[in-house]
Amino acid sequence: MLARALGHRVRGADERAYPPMSEVLRSAGIAVSEGYDPARLDPVPDCVLIGNAMTRGNPAVEHVLNRGLPFASGPQWLAERVLAGRPVLAVSGTHGKTSTASMLAQVLEQSGREPGFLIGGVPRDFGVSARLGARNAPFVVEADEYDSAFFDKRSKFVHYRPRTLVINNIEFDHADIFDDLAAIRRQFHHLVRTVPGEGLIIRAQPEEEIDRVLALGCWSAIESFGLGEGDWRARALVPDGSAFETWHAGKKVGQVRWGLIGRHNVMNALAALAAASHAGVDPEQACRALDRFRGVRRRLELRGCVAGIRVYDDFAHHPSAVASTLEGLRARVGGDRILAVLDLASNTMRSGAHRETLGAAMAAADLAWLYRRPGVGWEPRPSSGRGPAIRSRGSTRAIVEECSAAARAGDHVLVMSNGHFEGVADRLVEALTRRTGSGGAATIDVPS
Repeated sequence: MLARALGHRVRGADERAYPPMSEVLRSAGIAVSEGYDPARLDPVPDCVLIGNAMTRGNPAVEHVLNRGLPFASGPQWLAERVLAGRPVLAVSGTHGKTSTASMLAQVLEQSGREPGFLIGGVPRDFGVSARLGARNAPFVVEADEYDSAFFDKRSKFVHYRPRTLVINNIEFDHADIFDDLAAIRRQFHHLVRTVPGEGLIIRAQPEEEIDRVLALGCWSAIESFGLGEGDWRARALVPDGSAFETWHAGKKVGQVRWGLIGRHNVMNALAALAAASHAGVDPEQACRALDRFRGVRRRLELRGCVAGIRVYDDFAHHPSAVASTLEGLRARVGGDRILAVLDLASNTMRSGAHRETLGAAMAAADLAWLYRRPGVGWEPRPSSGRGPAIRSRGSTRAIVEECSAAARAGDHVLVMSNGHFEGVADRLVEALTRRTGSGGAATIDVPS
């Protein structure tokens, strides 16, 4: 979409495109073919951007190399063609990147900055995941630690050279490319090295892994944010995080009342406020912009309400994110039952790296189902404290049948995956509609 905005003709291929990105690209008139037939590279393009999921042996990759076609990684192209010469605000961390970047873009937009952005989700306030913005305006980029391409194993964020850098958190993830947390820490320090001395690093507190990264060397100013400590702080007005005061340097600077919930989203908001302030936005004005923030697709997205049963779709796929999403929902719904459905879709989850912590992460649920994908040969260790027994199933059909049969009026069904998950959330809405005979079921694209 950014390339199209620059005047290029664009076509692409993927193994399987799915919502919401497939819908965004279709709306933009960008053709996406399924599969990697080299014939789709005719006529010969001026440049081929090769995604980091592509490997040697892929027929399209082999065709590019054999024919000597010009190619680059997406992060390299973005840095050279879009970010060069613009003030870049990068949002990094294991969790919260998409939501924080979306909040930051919304605040900059509401303050008249007309920012550009590239976000790994679809902010509801914009309806697209990327745009150029005004010439020389700030550019918000979701800064991912995953590698750039098979020929460039540096983290994507090393290309972006931000003037304002947010580090939300650092945990072990991406077990397919990182051996351990030390390897991830090293990549984050490469990022820290690219921030200018006149720039700003905005870091969560307390976060021991961020401490370790910065201890390796830091040449920029630092501001911190946290719920109980830091330069930027929040004071909850209600337990579920839907209303809170914001404080900076010991002074109250505003309050936020919005449709989001959860302590994690309050932390995301603090990071966005700090970054916007570095870009020159008044904190009180920024808080008012967050009042109007409508969230991101697939972030606790209400997909339907059938006979008093609410079904949500969420992107959580790491134990920490699963726990924070469930805890936020629990704070909102009180004693209502929560039925959790989790897909082991990420490479890290499938590897079993989180076997020891996954059970405890689902403790806030009353009932839980786990989709054990083909080839996954492990089960989560049961939580030693409170928490549901986790029903592990190798079929999404079985999960939809069992979960829809167990749900009753007043329940909240939370589906979590970073993949398509065979449309389980919408299939649950359909199954509940058939079971209850309700004619009023609908897909509802608004946050809870």
